[in-house]
Amino acid sequence: MSNVIGIDLGTTNSCVAVVEGGKPVVIANAEGERTTPSVVAFTRDGERLVGGAAKRQIATNSGRTISSIKRYMGSDHRVHIDGKDLTPQEISAMILTKIRRDAESYLGEPVTEAVITVPAYFDDSQRKATQDAGRIAGLNVLRIINEPTAAAVAYGLDNEAPQKILVYDLGGGTFDVSIIEIEDGTFTVLATGGDTHLGGDDFDERIVEYAVAEFKKSDRIDLSRDPAAMGRLKEEAEKAKKELSSALSAQLNLPFIAVGKDGPHHLDLTLTRPQFEMMTGDLLARTVQPVQNALRDAGIAASQLGKVLLVGGSTRMPAVERQVKELLGCEPSHSLNPDECVAMGAAVQGALLQGGGKLAGASGAAAQGLVLMDVTPLTLSIETLGGVATPLITRNSMIPTRKSQIFTTARPMQTSVEINVLQGERHFARDNKSLGKFKLNGIRASFSSKPQIEVTFDIDVNGVVKVSAKDLGTGREQNITITGSTNLSEHEIQRAMADAAAYEAEDSRRKERLELHNQAEVLAYKVEEALSKCKKELDKDEKNRIKADVANLRRCLRKDKPEKMNETEEANLRQAKEQLEASANHLMMLYTSEEQEEQ
Repeated sequence: MSNVIGIDLGTTNSCVAVVEGGKPVVIANAEGERTTPSVVAFTRDGERLVGGAAKRQIATNSGRTISSIKRYMGSDHRVHIDGKDLTPQEISAMILTKIRRDAESYLGEPVTEAVITVPAYFDDSQRKATQDAGRIAGLNVLRIINEPTAAAVAYGLDNEAPQKILVYDLGGGTFDVSIIEIEDGTFTVLATGGDTHLGGDDFDERIVEYAVAEFKKSDRIDLSRDPAAMGRLKEEAEKAKKELSSALSAQLNLPFIAVGKDGPHHLDLTLTRPQFEMMTGDLLARTVQPVQNALRDAGIAASQLGKVLLVGGSTRMPAVERQVKELLGCEPSHSLNPDECVAMGAAVQGALLQGGGKLAGASGAAAQGLVLMDVTPLTLSIETLGGVATPLITRNSMIPTRKSQIFTTARPMQTSVEINVLQGERHFARDNKSLGKFKLNGIRASFSSKPQIEVTFDIDVNGVVKVSAKDLGTGREQNITITGSTNLSEHEIQRAMADAAAYEAEDSRRKERLELHNQAEVLAYKVEEALSKCKKELDKDEKNRIKADVANLRRCLRKDKPEKMNETEEANLRQAKEQLEASANHLMMLYTSEEQEEQ
């Protein structure tokens, strides 16, 4: 049975886990890190970089480096690179492809199935975009689950006591809060809330704004006009924010940040924790209302919570913990790794979808046959006469769910209706997000009777919406899965999948060329070393032939960027390597024999 991986596709960092021996295990990436920066870059010569390699060159290549793409999921945002307009789904797929390949390297087998997490407050188009990104990356997305729910699963694995918990999830770009009841292996989401544009990135941005303003005052230079300087400053701001989680002050030190008429200028600022907390206090305050709303919607008081879990790297900021404690009147728990627990919970869900065999030997909730019961984060409505948003499914309704309601036409003799599907909490349609529109034609025209149009909303376990409209008089029906203007068509997904496969093939070719070059370089060095040790045991002709073949191989080695070699260069290098391996075979046997004797 193949492995199902759990992926936390984050705004700033992503993480992947798999269940082994009944427990979720985080998979380190190719660089040995347990999280991967959600960054993609394109170098000037066309190479694609993902993760740490992309993040490291952001200061020198800011215009061709994409970060925080998750904030644009489900929108019509495009990234223009080399004459192509890339969608957020395609950029996210590049991150997912690296994650998949890292998982395959660890597991030693192909990975084709995954559970991917999203913020609880993601709407239908954002969830659909995440599914599409998974498909483009070559993954069958078995389930989309909410990040707080996944964190609760990771917590509940080793905690059997019935309880209500609050998950406070402040990540790199989004904020979620969910109240979840855990009992007998069943995880029931009672209420959820959040803000899809609030996270650690916003805290970083305040430091950047502060540094730009201070530098403008002291040096009379506006750094915001210099993309390279801003790239360096954003990196430094993130470091300073992290330092302030454990220290009372942090230094922003960027030598040669700008050049003026009087020469180079250096940025050197001290930022204290009180300063930082003052400049970001309004951001933290934005988490209060969603928490209070979630408690109200769940119908419980803060005193009834058994545990408060902090999830997301941004919860390491001391001000966050302090505010949560003041707001809820209890000490938040640090029992989970805030960067990894979401991926771990997703991996558990993946194992369950396989039948739970991989959870054999697990304790806690997993041993009892874990069940997830999630909710829809936003109200689903249709637009009715007067531009009113008429709700069919209210927020925090348990999913999957199905709801029907009968409507009629706005005027006599009307033979078609347009159904405008909305998501949001506002009274008027214009103030909510339109997920998509479709028409039901062929309604029987009549002056005397009013047609009856039954509109049905279906929300599946992934939180993705399907809508149908049926004329009860004629039986004519129209069924659609919502695909708003921001979602990709099947043709676009197939094209993106083909592009992704081409990128992946080119990445593999680059890796092969680099490995060939490295092997050739090592061979030349070893043969030269063997020649110096065993030259007395070779006749003159053999020695000269080997020296000539070494020289030929060295000529074929590129001095820089070996992965960029063309097909002719690659063929010449491969031939020279094979020729040296053949001519030096006797020498290397002598050399190996001598080395063994010395040992």
